[in-house]
Amino acid sequence: MKSIFETKHAIEITERINRLREESTPQWGTMQVAQMLAHCVAFHDISLGNILPPRGLLGRLIGRFAKPMFYNEKPLPQNMSTIPDILIDNDRVFETEKEKLQQQIANFQVNGSDQCSRYAHPFFGKLTAEQWGKGIYKHLDHHLKQFGV
Repeated sequence: MKSIFETKHAIEITERINRLREESTPQWGTMQVAQMLAHCVAFHDISLGNILPPRGLLGRLIGRFAKPMFYNEKPLPQNMSTIPDILIDNDRVFETEKEKLQQQIANFQVNGSDQCSRYAHPFFGKLTAEQWGKGIYKHLDHHLKQFGV
């Protein structure tokens, strides 16, 4: 499984982000491309401890059993529900959000995987740095496929 902490995978993701355009349209879902980029930035903020959404009851009950779906080889399902704290429903500026996301990916390369290992996912719970790296890559891949790149 690919990981955002591996340079070649980060480069691949960055190249795909660069193929997005402000007028890119989703193949599923309701987010516009700038909203999707902002959503991915907010998701990474969870892994970095910049925002800490509370764990819901469902996550506490079944999150640890469902955890492998976050970092295994199987693609994430289309139209999957998201963490309410990172649901972006207001207008965003495409170039600004794109730049923020690319900067986060570059920071993952500089700062390494340990920066994520101490923060729990609000549904899946405690993750290792390796699991975060795979899950972050998988989440980005999911949304880039959503926009055809």
